[in-house]
Amino acid sequence: MHAVRVNGFPCKDPMAVNPEDFFNPAMLDQPRDTKNSKVGSNVTNINVINFPGLNTLGISLARIDYGPLGVNTPHIHPRATELLTVLEGTLYLGFVTSNPNRLFSRVVKKGDVFVFPKAMIHFQMNLAHDKPAAALSSLSSQNPGVISIANAVFGSNPPISDDVLATAFQVEKKLIDWLQSQFWENNHY
Repeated sequence: MHAVRVNGFPCKDPMAVNPEDFFNPAMLDQPRDTKNSKVGSNVTNINVINFPGLNTLGISLARIDYGPLGVNTPHIHPRATELLTVLEGTLYLGFVTSNPNRLFSRVVKKGDVFVFPKAMIHFQMNLAHDKPAAALSSLSSQNPGVISIANAVFGSNPPISDDVLATAFQVEKKLIDWLQSQFWENNHY
């Protein structure tokens, strides 16, 4: 007999469910390392992939740690709205609407809350040159997904044609080739 699947993830037999299914020792109170990240940030996701008890509940969580001047680069969550709470530090953040492409941004500090609407390109940056920052994000999906814009455009495999990107960005193909040759990393673990 095959397990029943909801949203692509297996559901446990209700008679076999126990309290441990609703617990995750995530240690979200602990800062994560940002020193080995090219962009100076580290995202710790708590979603249905690493916490099966979230299946069908429509929620997930992420802790974002930022080193000095660290950036959570422009990205989208195709299946979720995000509510970010600043735990420590001062962040510059924002999102861009679709047609017209309008930026909504501001500087936020410890205790402030900001919302990023579903599927809008958004980002955050720690403004401190000498101190880390941290935030906690609540997301409206058990599997919000993430598409990092630079990674998707310049780091896809196979790569997007440099002719297409040179035309789209109105730059020389040499610049596109150089951008595509860079190591694109994922800071959303």
